[in-house]
Amino acid sequence: MHTPEIQMPQVGRRRARYSDEFKRQVIAACLEPGVSTAAVALANGLNANLAWRWVAESAKSRDTRLPKTATTLAPVHTNPAFIPVKLESEPPASTILQTDIRIELQQGTITVQVHWPLQASSQCAQWLREVLA
Repeated sequence: MHTPEIQMPQVGRRRARYSDEFKRQVIAACLEPGVSTAAVALANGLNANLAWRWVAESAKSRDTRLPKTATTLAPVHTNPAFIPVKLESEPPASTILQTDIRIELQQGTITVQVHWPLQASSQCAQWLREVLA
């Protein structure tokens, strides 16, 4: 009687190969605003760490392709709630000569003002931690 030979699977794991187009699509989906990279990876049957690596590698390759003289522009803020505040060029004289720490604590209708010597700032911090605990 003849016994058939059983072929054993190859030792080790085989890595999946993904096309460059598939990687570009996954990276583009991950870079969409408000999209979770982990969710994109899961939806495409990938490990989230792999998707993160593709995004990071893509960012590095984009950075290396930029000319060295390129400057990064500051983001444009279009938040209507932003109000610019002008500061004085020099602080008022009262803050320059301030030699103590001033703390005001309020609870309900009770207000307590504490003046602590600036030289004892570490003791003041310890006291404040105890009060707030």
